[in-house]
Amino acid sequence: MSSPLSKPQIIAHIQKSLNYTVFDSKWIPCSAKFVCLGNFARGTGVFQIYEVQHGEAQLIKEVEKAKPIKCGTFGASSLQQRHMATGDFDGNLHIWYYNCLFTPNFYFVSVIHRNLEAPDVPVYTTKAHKEIVNSIDGVGGLGIGDGAPEIVTGSRDGTVKVWDPRQKDLPVANMEPVEGETKRDCWTVAFGHAFNDQDRCVCAGYDNGDIKLFDLRNMSLRWETNIKNGVCCVEFDRKDINMNKLVATSLEGKFHVFDTRTQHPTKGFASISEKAHKATIWQVRHLPQNRDIFMTAGGAGNLHLWKYEYPAQRSKKDSDGADVGVAGSVNLLQNATLSTQPIASLDWSPDKQGLCVCSGFDQTVRVLIVTKLNVA
Repeated sequence: MSSPLSKPQIIAHIQKSLNYTVFDSKWIPCSAKFVCLGNFARGTGVFQIYEVQHGEAQLIKEVEKAKPIKCGTFGASSLQQRHMATGDFDGNLHIWYYNCLFTPNFYFVSVIHRNLEAPDVPVYTTKAHKEIVNSIDGVGGLGIGDGAPEIVTGSRDGTVKVWDPRQKDLPVANMEPVEGETKRDCWTVAFGHAFNDQDRCVCAGYDNGDIKLFDLRNMSLRWETNIKNGVCCVEFDRKDINMNKLVATSLEGKFHVFDTRTQHPTKGFASISEKAHKATIWQVRHLPQNRDIFMTAGGAGNLHLWKYEYPAQRSKKDSDGADVGVAGSVNLLQNATLSTQPIASLDWSPDKQGLCVCSGFDQTVRVLIVTKLNVA
């Protein structure tokens, strides 16, 4: 019988109370720093940068903005620049400037900065949507994947737009309902399938349970389904590979894993669903160092760590000779309850395996260490 300590453990390393509602938190690549985004009770936005020092999170920068900030990503920036793109409550897309010099060795090695983070004036700004930007993702940066640096935004106005920071004001793609069709609130967006210079997909999840997969190369809707509950978060296991797996989380505590490697002409993607939490699953994030391990964050303040197990055969032939996918299974590796309030954001460090930051509606940000991921 194996010891409980032989399994991965979720350890709350640092806990920091904040004086505002935090909506998103992200690691700054190649550093021991993370960003928190949110809004003060007075209705303004806040952008804070913390550095992990001697077991504590030290505030090194705070900037107040006119509008509450809902979401952010470094995904379209180079490792040298580390520009952060944010979406706010007024529908604005901003890209903030970082002028940093650093050594490639991470974390416990000295990190040198010049003109330390200065997110005071955006290097790019556009009125992206008519209403709040609920979700944002980036691709083509951080040395991951091929193709142009692009940012995707999803909004309450029902539209999903793709932006190239090198092109001002006009999106390079705009996915919106046709005239007369009901506009659904888009809660989540994610890039995937960016494994060469031509191919790229965007997945979007909506408040009515719709999931839509847009093929940006062909500018077409490649696949859609409905999971019967509002889609809170979607994420591919990797952005920079031929599509492999997609996880979608929802209201009512259920998540779905779609095997996106095989698409059947009528049945679409094979999938499994798991009733994982007692409340809404706000986030899913795949471990950067192992695409088959992912963490879900729930409305009851808990985290669940999962591993996907592939079937013996990932596809088979149907009666017409077409390939149809075969779904695998998921195993719960560990869980932990951190709060009585929802954990609304979660981000793994891209550099240090097992290090992550999460924030919740208890106005607290936590730095976590997840152990034994190599043996999971």
